[in-house]
Amino acid sequence: MTEYPTALGASSLDKITLLGQDLARDVMGKVSFGELAFWLATQRRPSPGETRVFEAVLAALADHGFTPTAIVTRLTYLSAPDSVQGALAAGLLGGGSRFLGVTEDCGRFLHEVLSTVEAPGDEAGWDALALETVKARREAGKLIPGLGHHVHKQGDPRTPRLFEIAREEDLFGPHLSLFAAIGRVHPQVLGRTLPLNGAGVCGAALADLGLPLELLRGFALLARTAGLIGQLAEELRNPVANEIFLSVDLNNRSVPPEPSGG
Repeated sequence: MTEYPTALGASSLDKITLLGQDLARDVMGKVSFGELAFWLATQRRPSPGETRVFEAVLAALADHGFTPTAIVTRLTYLSAPDSVQGALAAGLLGGGSRFLGVTEDCGRFLHEVLSTVEAPGDEAGWDALALETVKARREAGKLIPGLGHHVHKQGDPRTPRLFEIAREEDLFGPHLSLFAAIGRVHPQVLGRTLPLNGAGVCGAALADLGLPLELLRGFALLARTAGLIGQLAEELRNPVANEIFLSVDLNNRSVPPEPSGG
């Protein structure tokens, strides 16, 4: 018979195991959800410090108000109130290069830079590497993931807090070091100062925790799922989706067709 090995969940007649632990006795009521999510992804139990940084990232990404992901979740629920899963899925499917995806983009970008060099030993070395990196990106006509924010133009409050937590837990690694250095030196190249945004610093922190780069967006989506459940709960108490729908539907304006393609 074909076997399908897994170190995750398995069930027998009277027992459920998860990650080699007895789910009922050793996990439930003893392991926080954030700790468990980290454990599931890495198959190693995180330290208390790692759990603190990881859960700070989840909190930072959970909800940002009426973003497109939140709006589409509410509108989908308005259209199909019998499909909570559809409403949540609609919001999660909107996690891309402009919202939520920056977490993965930044983590991958920093990792690519670090994979080609030896990590500097002091702040001056990090600044030199960051300066070289920013110049190369500008010459290539590419943006720097995690740099800039459409609202927090004077500074994203999540960024210094996550820096602080990582330092407190001695988990301020090379990805955060390079990201912080980019924040210090980029005005020399760009001629203006842009904030290091929260999604970017979350990607740097997750990369420093050793989490798979391929899953960084998944952790952002995990965090946003909680936020979208909150959006639906508020929609039940104080609905706004119908007003959003009607504001568009009742104010559309008919215009002549504009054929494309010659």
